[in-house]
Amino acid sequence: MQFKFTHNNINVADLERSLAFYKEALGFEKVKEKTAEDGSFKIVWIGDGVTDYLLELTWLKDHPQPYELGENEIHQGIVVDDYEAAHALHEKMGCICFENTSMGLYFIEDPDGYWVEIVPTRQ
Repeated sequence: MQFKFTHNNINVADLERSLAFYKEALGFEKVKEKTAEDGSFKIVWIGDGVTDYLLELTWLKDHPQPYELGENEIHQGIVVDDYEAAHALHEKMGCICFENTSMGLYFIEDPDGYWVEIVPTRQ
């Protein structure tokens, strides 16, 4: 028996805003989507175009309030080949929420408060 990672899910308050953020900040594109027949939810899977791994964004019609993230001790980890350019982009976007220069990484925050760790490709 073998298990394989396929995706992670996060719930978002404004799907279009989240899609725009992930496209601008990370270049992630829509891979597939599903909308409930009754319109109660919409799910969009986005990917990096390199790996099979997907981030599932779920929007729920009856959940208009911001999501409670607790201590927000969960995050996605992203490797980037041009760390300096990525940092400049994220600094321009104003979405860097934490930097650890001694470890050579930083975090960006998406529109719903989820953190994404950005690390350089290490040789």
